Parts: sequence; structure tokens; C-alpha cells
Amino acid sequence: MTQTVNNGGWGEDHPIGVAVLGMGTVGTEVVRVLRENAADLRARVGAPVVLRGVAVRNLATDRGIPAELLTTDAAALVNRDDVDIVVEVIGGIEPARALIKSALNAGKSVVTANKALLADYTGELAAAAERHRADLYFEAAVAGAIPVVRPLIQSLSGDRVNRVVGIVNGTTNFILSAMDETGADYSQTLAEATRLGYAEADPTADVEGYDAAAKAAILASLAFHTRVTAADVYREGISKISAEDLETASAVDCTVKLLAICERVPAGAGEPGPEAGGKERISVRVYPALVPRRHPLAAVNGAFNAVVVEAEYAGRLMFYGQGAGGAPTASAVLGDLVMAARNKFFGGRAPGESVYAELPIAPIGDTPTRYHVNLQVADKPGVLAKVAGEFAQHEVSISTVRQEGHGSGARLVVVTHHAAESALADTVAALAEMESVTSVTSVLRLEGTEE
Repeated sequence: MTQTVNNGGWGEDHPIGVAVLGMGTVGTEVVRVLRENAADLRARVGAPVVLRGVAVRNLATDRGIPAELLTTDAAALVNRDDVDIVVEVIGGIEPARALIKSALNAGKSVVTANKALLADYTGELAAAAERHRADLYFEAAVAGAIPVVRPLIQSLSGDRVNRVVGIVNGTTNFILSAMDETGADYSQTLAEATRLGYAEADPTADVEGYDAAAKAAILASLAFHTRVTAADVYREGISKISAEDLETASAVDCTVKLLAICERVPAGAGEPGPEAGGKERISVRVYPALVPRRHPLAAVNGAFNAVVVEAEYAGRLMFYGQGAGGAPTASAVLGDLVMAARNKFFGGRAPGESVYAELPIAPIGDTPTRYHVNLQVADKPGVLAKVAGEFAQHEVSISTVRQEGHGSGARLVVVTHHAAESALADTVAALAEMESVTSVTSVLRLEGTEE
């Protein structure tokens, strides 16, 4: 092994061996670039980056690469002496977790795109990386090709991040964008998304918000220096969003987006605030919400993703691009791979997990949000006053009220100021019991306003 001067790393003649676990859509692109762009990668890293092997489930499938590179024994590949960096693109929890821990315990760097794993096991994996002085990179785990993880870890490390909000699931954004543009209902648009390959055969992880919640947990952990898991994230999906909801949104110059929201919120009622030595809290949630057309996220359509970061000194930053797909996700994986390889060459280390703040998670009931409430009501004198009285009774301030239609088809549309989720829930329950209210047809949160 040849040492380079003054860096403690490896010399330029020492190859850096890479093992790729999984050769699906993303893994295929990673392998292709490693083989076809070997000269460029060597120039960027300073040493040869050599593909040592690829772990797959089935050796019978033609992968388009030499058979000697393929193996079904992922554990043996990870433990080879000539492997220095492991790229995990299998997905799921096991065996990915065990393979990554094995690599880290051996001091090998790991690059992963596995958001489900990271959302629950970042602490365990980061601890293994720290103990064995290994790197753990995961830019591709959130928003595909969009570089948002590294800016939170590095570029904004001297700033205070107050809020992160984004569209981080391409499938749901495609569905909601299509509903908005065509007027089709949810089931029709989901079927089209499946036909076009945007939705999986089982779309539950996407449409019920599990995928976005895992990404929100990762973003919140990075932004607020606090360990957040998927279980900490309040989650609602889009399967109950109707064509009528999109029509209602359009009538108030809004659209509907599935948002991942991570933000600092004040200490709870009766608790001392930061100025008195108490701890502020963080709210992490995923749900469909009305977004004003003037807001930058409203213009993010199709399968694209976008993340807006609001920091104390940097102000508002927006990251936009392709959030999924083989090539975009492979781009993020390869970026991490180059960083890990450079660290091997120069003797550096990736930043470790930062959880010093240990901020408590605010329950959804304490989280203040604006609301857009649709009520089917009896069109007779005094109804509006009674409805307004219920909102006031539960300390939910009304911003605007609009009545549509007459007679048995009358509808009231109420937009609130910021109110706690629990107060709004109590209000809706009380409205549903009122004789003059036929039904509460929908309750949608309203995000992206200055009020």
C-alpha cells in the first residue's frame, strides 16, 4: 500500500474496491457508470475505482456484465478484503441492515439509498460507523437526484434551520397533479399512474404516505440535530382526496399537494419556553394540504420533487428536480460514492450523526395549522351565526367564510387562522352534531401562507 504525502490516505496506485448490493433499476445504472466512466471517476477521486462484484438474487438473468462479477452471496462479497466501499440498493430492512452493519463493523464505507432503513435505524448504523471510523452516506435516500441531505449536513451546519417543507414522493405528486389538471378522480388517476410506471402494483407505501414519512424523519433528524424515526411522524395519505377537493382548492386559487413538513414549534402549554430554559419542540408530519398557487411548491408537478429549507441566516432555499427513477437516484448514489472514495484516498471522514439538541417531538394535537372546512348546511336564518359560534367556542379563529348554493344544497366554506389540531378536531366533532349542519364534507389543512 503506497501512502500519499501529508494526507494519511491511500496512494494513487491503490485501487478502491466497490461492491454493489442489488441490481434493480438504480443498481443497474450505478454498475453501468462504474464500468463505462472508470477513467473519469479515477480522475475525480485520484485513484482507480474498481467494481469488485454485484450481489443479485438470480444468476440466471442476463445482466449485461461479466458473470464473474455476479454473486448471490452478498455477505461474502461485503466481507472480501478487496472491497472498501459497499453500495446498498436492495431496499427494505433485512438483509440490508445486517449487510450494512457488517460492512461498517469492518471499517468499510457504505453508500445507501434505503430511506425505510434509515428512518428507523440511523442511530444504530451511525454508531457503528463512528466506532469503526467508517463513512455512512445516504444522499439518495431523500428526493432522488436532488442534493438536499448534504446541504443540511454541511452547507448549513453553521446556520439554524427553522423549517423544512417539501414534496418528496413522485408518485403522489403525479396523481395529485393529474387530478388537478384533468378533473379525474383518485382511482382513475392512480390507474393511469400504474399504467405509466409511476405507481407500484401495490402503491400503499406511496399513496398512504409511508414513503414520505420515512424521508421526513431523515430530514428532521438532519435539520434539527435530533434523532427522529418514522414512528414519530404524523402521517396521512392521499387516498381520500376527491375530485371535489381539487375543485374546492381551485376555487380559492390553491392546489393540493402531499407535503412533508418538519418545523420548530413553541414549547407546549404550561411549559417554560427556550428563554426560560425550557425546550422548544419539533413537529414532523406528512399530509395532503392546500397550497396557494403563488407558492413555489404549487408549481412542482408530475413526478418531480422539491424541498424548501428555511434557515435563520440563509433565508429560504429551494431544491428542485427529479425525485425518483434509476438514473436520477444513481446520480446521488455515485456522488456519495465519489465522496467516500476521496475520503479513502485523502484520509478524510464523512460528518457523523449530530443529535446533540434532543428536541422533543410535538404531538399532532398541539401543532398549529390553518384549515379549510367544507360544510353542507341548511339554508335558513341563523345558521352562519351558529357555525361561527362553534368555532369561537373552541377558540378557532375564522379568517373567511363563503356560502355557495341555496336550499338543501347550501355549502359553507370556512378558512381559519392558525389553530391547534386538537381544537379544530373538537370543532369539527361539534359541527357534525349540529342540526343545521347536514355534513362536514371535507377538512383540509392550508399550508404556505404568511398568516
